[in-house]
Amino acid sequence: MDLPRIFTIRESSHHIHNPFTGDQLATLGQALRLAPGTRALDLASGSGELLCTWARDHGITGTGVDISTVFTEHARTRAAELGVADRVDFVHGDAAGHVADAPVDLAACVGATWIGGGVAGTVELLDRSLRPGGLMLIGEPYWRLDPPDQDTVEGCDATRKEDFRPLPELIEQFGDLGYDVVEMVLADQDGWDRYRAAQWLNLRTWLDRNPDDELAADVRAELTTAPARYARYGRDHLGWGVFALMAR
Repeated sequence: MDLPRIFTIRESSHHIHNPFTGDQLATLGQALRLAPGTRALDLASGSGELLCTWARDHGITGTGVDISTVFTEHARTRAAELGVADRVDFVHGDAAGHVADAPVDLAACVGATWIGGGVAGTVELLDRSLRPGGLMLIGEPYWRLDPPDQDTVEGCDATRKEDFRPLPELIEQFGDLGYDVVEMVLADQDGWDRYRAAQWLNLRTWLDRNPDDELAADVRAELTTAPARYARYGRDHLGWGVFALMAR
């Protein structure tokens, strides 16, 4: 049970596996007014930056669950670097279907709603771990501009236009599911550029070091097309944000 290697190659230098900058992650933590001792569960926690930095800055505790052995080890290393290994722990496992042993104050899935089959299923999954009155965090893409054709849809890593919604409709969806949106922080253009462009250097660095690897042809093909594909499609059309929800 693990992520395909191409994912960990592509994002090998990333602390945050989405278009948030460190400053935006910090802004979100401040906006949520997190109290020391807040108990958190982060599903698909990646390299653990959310839990580690919020444990350092706000005194939260928590558990992250991720399917990637590489990212889980990165998260444990990061916790040690920041001096919070006694407050957060990271579990290698499938976040889909994971429920906390005891209710938590904050349940998050930031950028991986496929673990629940989409937004609705992920909200339902997180709710199973959340105490009454707790905070839920969902990170999700949305259409900034209406994609004019299927090439644009696929250029934004979707299979069909309905995979994502415009921002107002995404917020309305949360309401339809019975939740108030009580905060949000949206990625900006710089965050998107840093997230995507850093992947290209990761790919090229890996390729130079591993020219005979069985994945070399796939990595070369991605590196050849990814920059222009992002500039043509994703940069203008796709947005991304983290939304804080409370059940009505």
